[in-house]
Amino acid sequence: MQVILILMLLLVCINADANDTELHLGRFSASDLTGWKEQTIGMLKPKTTYNLIKDNDKTVLVAHSTKSASGRIYTLNLDPKEYPTLKWSWKINHTIKKGDEKTRSGEDFAVRVYVIFSRGFFSKTRSICYVWANKLPKGEHVASPFTSKIITVAADSGEELAGQWTFHERNIYEDYRKFFGEEPPKIGGVALMTDSDNTGESAVGYYGDISLVRSPKAIDSKSKDQKAKETPPKEPKPKDQAPKGTKDNGEPSSPHPEIPQPGKETDDLKYREPNSKEQPTDTKSPPSPAAPQPSLPQ
Repeated sequence: MQVILILMLLLVCINADANDTELHLGRFSASDLTGWKEQTIGMLKPKTTYNLIKDNDKTVLVAHSTKSASGRIYTLNLDPKEYPTLKWSWKINHTIKKGDEKTRSGEDFAVRVYVIFSRGFFSKTRSICYVWANKLPKGEHVASPFTSKIITVAADSGEELAGQWTFHERNIYEDYRKFFGEEPPKIGGVALMTDSDNTGESAVGYYGDISLVRSPKAIDSKSKDQKAKETPPKEPKPKDQAPKGTKDNGEPSSPHPEIPQPGKETDDLKYREPNSKEQPTDTKSPPSPAAPQPSLPQ
């Protein structure tokens, strides 16, 4: 069942826009199902129903399963180093009584979220399946009884928190390296599924918003690239440009003439000797003023 889900995902994989610091995949609180496609499991198998409802004045996605199995898939093409953190919330009414993570007949869950890592071929595809476990203790993980290419992780477990919302953040990049012992390929998609086809029981699961968070390093790198694009390059200074105040041969140069400003006389205008053309034509000296004559006594 899980193998069929992943194989179908590969056939419909598309690119997604990922320019924000947090890539919102499931905007269920905004009554938005954009990008989420129905994925059936087999032609004759009953389908789980998914609907948006109000839960305590908040819109969520609710799944009802009765001996059924089908999911919702959001296809991607992302670098897990750039978007390493998966965030989501969920709630269940109860676990599945006959559920058992280690057996094929018990491999059913009220809620589960897959992260699918694809290299383009089914044989190379790996997945991490975060579940609300029936028996597996919280924090533990096992390989799926159907295939070793899927690791099942108990994000929650048991009935203790049934009926309550729980919130989770997982570093999917580090989880992949831990579980599979290699560098992860691109994230091919995120899927959710509520199923009870193997046990023949019923289950109700609630899903809150789901997102992938960008790493701080990726954000910082993008910010630096953006600043580099916005900053104009500086014009290089000519290497052979002579320093100010010297000639090309290194000798001191005379200062550049200043442009006369209104109300300012230059030294040239103060001290320049008049030339011959500027001499007055009358060369006679003006008469000297007569010396004052003493007045006679009256």
